[in-house]
Amino acid sequence: MTRYAMLDLVPVRQGGDVAQALAEAARLAAHAERHGYARYWVAEHHGMEGIAGGATAVVLAHVGAATSTIRIGAGGIMLPNHAPLVIAEQFGTLDALYPGRIDLGLGRAPGSDQRVAAALRRTLDSDPNGFPRDVLELQSYFADDGQTGIRATPGAGAQPEMWILGSSLFGAQLAAMLGLPYAFASHFAPDALDQALAIYRRDFRPSAVLDRPYAMAGFNIFAADTDDEARYLASSMEQSFVALRTGNPGKLPPPVRDYRAGLGGQGAAILDHVLQCSAIGSPATVAREVAAFVERTGVDELMVTGATFDPDARLHSAALAAEVIDGLRVPA
Repeated sequence: MTRYAMLDLVPVRQGGDVAQALAEAARLAAHAERHGYARYWVAEHHGMEGIAGGATAVVLAHVGAATSTIRIGAGGIMLPNHAPLVIAEQFGTLDALYPGRIDLGLGRAPGSDQRVAAALRRTLDSDPNGFPRDVLELQSYFADDGQTGIRATPGAGAQPEMWILGSSLFGAQLAAMLGLPYAFASHFAPDALDQALAIYRRDFRPSAVLDRPYAMAGFNIFAADTDDEARYLASSMEQSFVALRTGNPGKLPPPVRDYRAGLGGQGAAILDHVLQCSAIGSPATVAREVAAFVERTGVDELMVTGATFDPDARLHSAALAAEVIDGLRVPA
């Protein structure tokens, strides 16, 4: 049986606001905990009115107070946006509040466009190859090994579970070199998945935290009692993907019956590409698609995602997905 986790972008619905999105995030995390999800992650995005997880560490503190056992973390923190010391302090604080439960996934994408990235970083003149160096600096703060000459307080001695994230081959190479677990963003960028996993496993070097490769992949699941209902629910995220890829992002829209039937060629091509790693349908349909994906990739863990306009429908989908994955006997 493959382990399963949840990725939440903390979507802001049309007609809703950030306060509602944050309340639903806590509710969803508690629901995931009850249904056996190993972890609940929030992704860092900025300048997007439909995503409320920009202050990722603050959101995790909120979610941690609503849960008791599930691991909570960032999937991920876009490290080029931050000084490593700041992240050490933030996640050291979270580790002190919720010991043994904190994950820290690290990515090198901006989580925004270049204009927003400039506002976050104040300058884009930093070294584009600095991500590995920043990861090592962050590890040093947690290890409290004195290499930086600065003691992170909080942070020194904290033990968040660090992951390297990626949607290309770079992250796979870095995770392998550092002996860290690796998560691939195949739920929206599926192209390099198989090659990245192969490189990670081939080049993996055992470390003090991990003795063998451990890989996770993002996977969209929209589960409902029938295939038709699942396709209807998925249309909210499908609309969001098309809007984002055509330069018109916004809040999560309500679902539309037969949405794909009314799409032109460009929209259909966008969805065919971005949703390659997805299962949309009844439990039987989802089981078939999940089993095929896990057999193909051999991932140790699935990062399940998929926002619906109706929060209750997302809770039902998450519960069905957990039942399906628990019932599969596939290579882990």
